[in-house]
Order: sequence, then structure tokens, then C-alpha cells
Amino acid sequence: MADQGSFVSATTIESFDTDIASGIVLVDFWAEWCGPCQIMLPRLEMIAKEVEWTARVMKCDVDSAPEVAQRFRVMSIPTLIVFKDGQPVHAWTGVQSVEDIVAKIRDIAA
Repeated sequence: MADQGSFVSATTIESFDTDIASGIVLVDFWAEWCGPCQIMLPRLEMIAKEVEWTARVMKCDVDSAPEVAQRFRVMSIPTLIVFKDGQPVHAWTGVQSVEDIVAKIRDIAA
């Protein structure tokens, strides 16, 4: 669910498959203690606003949902994966620019 005033929602072990099942969803695999992840948080909000009508943006805490991270072979964080109708179609590792991610999401949606 999205935080009050946030365009980014959190996903959990229980809701993950449902959350990514349809449409385009960008999932940020992150952790509270991860410095580069903290850099990405405000960028995720910007991305979510840019692609609001095209895709949803979610974050998955690897400490709370290690099974999900393992399933998608997340070895370092932040890892961002774009899912389309439940299938991973593109991934990045590390801090990324808003422009690169928005452009890729728009390409996938086209």
C-alpha cells in the first residue's frame, strides 16, 4: 500500500505475486540500512509521478521478503526490476537516473 502522499507502494511476500501480476510494475529491491537504496528513494517518487498512468512503482524490503529477492536472484541492492504482466523484462543494479528508468518503462509500454 502507498504511504500517505507517496506514489510508491510497498509489496510483501504475501502480496508480491498479485502486485506484479498485471500491467507494468517497477520493483525496487532495497533495505533500510543500504546507503545507495536511500539515494534511490526520492528518485522512485519522481519516477512514479512520471509514469503514473503507465506503470506502478513498488519497493520490496529484502530483509522482510528474502524469499522474493532470492527468487529473482537479487544479489546486491538496490536492484530494480521492471515486470510486465508478472514477468521480469528489464533489471538494473545500483543507483540509476530517473531519466533512464522512465525511458525504459516507456519503451516497454509502447
